[in-house]
Amino acid sequence: MNIHEYQAKTLLKKYGVAVPDGIAAMSVDDAVKAAGQLPGPLYVVKAQIHAGGRGAGKFKNNPAGKGGVRLCKTADEVKAAAEAMLGQVLVTKQTGPEGKEVQRLYVTDGVDIKKEYYCSVVLDRATSRVTFMASTEGGMDIEEVAEKHPEKIIKVAIDPVAGFQPYHARQLAFALGFEGAANKSAIKFFTALYKAFVELDASIVEINPLIVTDKDEVVALDAKMNFDDNALFRQTEVAAMRDESEEDEKETIAKNYDLSYVALDGNIGCMVNGAGLAMATMDIIKLYGGEPANFLDVGGGANKEKVTAAFKIILADPKVKGVLVNIFGGIMKCDIIAEGIIAAAKEVSLAVPLVVRLEGTNVEQGKQILSQSGLAIIPADNLADAARKVVEATRQALAA
Repeated sequence: MNIHEYQAKTLLKKYGVAVPDGIAAMSVDDAVKAAGQLPGPLYVVKAQIHAGGRGAGKFKNNPAGKGGVRLCKTADEVKAAAEAMLGQVLVTKQTGPEGKEVQRLYVTDGVDIKKEYYCSVVLDRATSRVTFMASTEGGMDIEEVAEKHPEKIIKVAIDPVAGFQPYHARQLAFALGFEGAANKSAIKFFTALYKAFVELDASIVEINPLIVTDKDEVVALDAKMNFDDNALFRQTEVAAMRDESEEDEKETIAKNYDLSYVALDGNIGCMVNGAGLAMATMDIIKLYGGEPANFLDVGGGANKEKVTAAFKIILADPKVKGVLVNIFGGIMKCDIIAEGIIAAAKEVSLAVPLVVRLEGTNVEQGKQILSQSGLAIIPADNLADAARKVVEATRQALAA
């Protein structure tokens, strides 16, 4: 789960991570009031969307104008910035060409920046350890730094048994060149950042840029946090920060039905039970020249209602021009899947080719239910046959 910058800073501040003073604003009036509550005389108005690159982004209504992060010197300038951002669609490298509508702002106090750095805490699955990544190249794309100057990225892995130790913080501070008061501030900062990451069940904390101020304080000028969905049941404060308006509507519906769904860019919808089988299904679709429109795992114990919801989610995507249902019935019975497919297809008035491959528990009952449904369902004998048929049927549908 993602949260906004202002929410991430609220959480980090509770753990002792230094952040500039700031106030969230949901309207132009809120933004002006926020400026009045901050010390000034410099303010920063930031668009709040679940995407990076806001400062370099452009608004659809004014592509030649300023981006989603603006420096202001007066309350009037804050008002003008808020009016220019709220309700407008901001396009960045991470939003794609469709962009995201700005519904929230964050007004922060301006700070004097001596130097910018990069810092993140992630779970490195290769080592199974929480790992700090830091660089002297802050305020820019870390992916670009990794590609062109990998030697400028420092990694410090934390042993899960010993946990974060003072020497880890010193190692990071030394690698970034901090001295004197900045060194002491950095050690406190890194220690607090690790504690926040672990105790909040985060999957990533990214500070870009991490800055040193003119007073030699190490501060998170920006902050991005993602969380492990599986731990949200014990992170009630974090779960309450969820902003569904920033999420794909289909993915939100899927979560409500406990379905694993990720939208992709292809035109062949997939409904599968089991993550491994779903990955294999997408791979074989590509092998036969098609492009999957989604990853959707209905799980091993789905019922008719869940299957119906899954099918409707797939067909709600206008890019979908063909559907492949690939089910191996173990706990999930093939006849339940068949009933769900028929119910959903009738409810949404199925208008695209549908290929179904069933194997496992109650497979014959499932096939019989499908054959007697009166729907134009294309049966498949195995996975390769299913992939070949759905790719061909989708091509024919597009050509028609």
